[in-house]
Amino acid sequence: KKRPKMAANMALVWLATGLAMVALAQAASHGKAPDMSKYNMTFQNTGDPVIYGIMDYYASIEAMDAVAAAAAQNSSDMDTAWLVLCGALVFFMQAGFAMLEAGIVQPKNATNILFKNLIDASLAAICFWLLGYGFAYGTDVGGFIGSDNFAISKITNESGGWQNWFFQWAFTGAAATIVAGSVCERAKIEAYFCYSIVLTVFIYPIVVHWGWGSGFLSAWGAFPDSDGNARPIFSKTEKSNGMIDFAGSGIVHMVGGFSGLMGAIVVGPRTGRFVDGKCIELYAGNKILQSLGVFILWFGWYGFNCGSTLMISGGAAAVAGKAAVTTTLSAASGGIGATFLAKILLGQYDISMGLNGVLAGLVSITANCSVVDPWHAVIIGLIGSAILIGGHFLLIYLKIDDPCDATVVHGFCGYWGLIATGIFCIDSNVQYAAYPNVNEACKSGEQFGVQIVGGLAIIAWTVTTAGLTFVAVNMSIGMRVTSEEEDVGLDISEHGAEHADVPVKPHQMPMNLPTPTNIANADPLNPHAAMEMGQPTAQVVQMQMGYS
Repeated sequence: KKRPKMAANMALVWLATGLAMVALAQAASHGKAPDMSKYNMTFQNTGDPVIYGIMDYYASIEAMDAVAAAAAQNSSDMDTAWLVLCGALVFFMQAGFAMLEAGIVQPKNATNILFKNLIDASLAAICFWLLGYGFAYGTDVGGFIGSDNFAISKITNESGGWQNWFFQWAFTGAAATIVAGSVCERAKIEAYFCYSIVLTVFIYPIVVHWGWGSGFLSAWGAFPDSDGNARPIFSKTEKSNGMIDFAGSGIVHMVGGFSGLMGAIVVGPRTGRFVDGKCIELYAGNKILQSLGVFILWFGWYGFNCGSTLMISGGAAAVAGKAAVTTTLSAASGGIGATFLAKILLGQYDISMGLNGVLAGLVSITANCSVVDPWHAVIIGLIGSAILIGGHFLLIYLKIDDPCDATVVHGFCGYWGLIATGIFCIDSNVQYAAYPNVNEACKSGEQFGVQIVGGLAIIAWTVTTAGLTFVAVNMSIGMRVTSEEEDVGLDISEHGAEHADVPVKPHQMPMNLPTPTNIANADPLNPHAAMEMGQPTAQVVQMQMGYS
């Protein structure tokens, strides 16, 4: 009769001992050993192996708790590192914007546009730290605005969360920089300072609160129930998702694009852009800088879209991987679509249109990169390229001068990104992307309606607040430089860059420049011949005139 009981006891001993050995080894690898004294048990050599099995069982529990705590800390550390890395990629997009815009403006204004990019990033950091982050992510007031955590006062060494502010600041800087391309070559620096502050303190953070904080459009915190679960529009139940804008087609790009539109309208077109009803190309652009800028932006966009998982653990890495695929396909189809549409309409392969097509595809996929399938991304990018071409000619027809087409690329294509989310999203993909409510909002068509309403709300808010800001600045300190300052270039008038590499106009040429006849008569094989007579060669003339 004792043999079955002894066999059961021995089995228990071996099972508990095995678990304990594995757990103790894992705990020891993390420098933490179990404390048996807390169990208030006295272990004596009673000769009963069950006692030792119980002891090993409790030791294994302690060890497994230690392992679980270490694993949780490792996951948290990986999530923090992921967000810092992706935030750095988004910040690197500032270099992309700078190169792209420097390649679009006339050389006499290159320093000025680079300076505005510098100021955007710097002002965004201070303003978003002081007030903007609190308005965006502070305690909700009426689904409209945050009300605390100013100067990130709630982020401490104990609470953590430093990486969250850093990542969101990078997005803020991107939104502000978009506007620089719309008002370049004629806006005062002081006027731009004023607008950049208002955007990063108030206009942009409010929209962030609506969609990503606890505002009325948010999937994460809108209209919470008694248990704190989000109950967003339309139904205010678990059957609704709120607005899906995974990485910011609406929240970031529409705010920047439509702000730029209002700035371009208030400041007016550049001198000579529209003459006798015709649109004049003032400068063909530096294609090398434009290409460099777009490829930097494309590279940084992986931080923008993939990083919007906000974590890398718990299955989020797979979502980030999917976002990378859809982002790539939409950018590629946008570039291809714009290139061939330009060929059909303009009769030539226009690299500037192709590059802007890449950006149009990137903006269009930003809202939906995690909730659509790859073939959807190709279609979304192609339609984005068509919107780019159509929007470009629409602004010309309306005589709105946006040198970088920022209104079209970021504003119009941003809205298309929101709409495309409602058209192409799949409910299973929405759950895969970790949106909190499980429902059939995409299948039923409700999501499409939510996306339309969310986009219209962003347009109304941005056009109103940005328009009032630009009008107020124009009526107080003035938005525009003088015609003489615009003519000579902002590098000289605003920055004193006398050495700027700008074309010299005929009345500004030195008196000793040769006439065309003298140049033609100079010996082409002897570049010193004309110089010996006190006349520079044609090569020297070209260099002094700013031509390559």
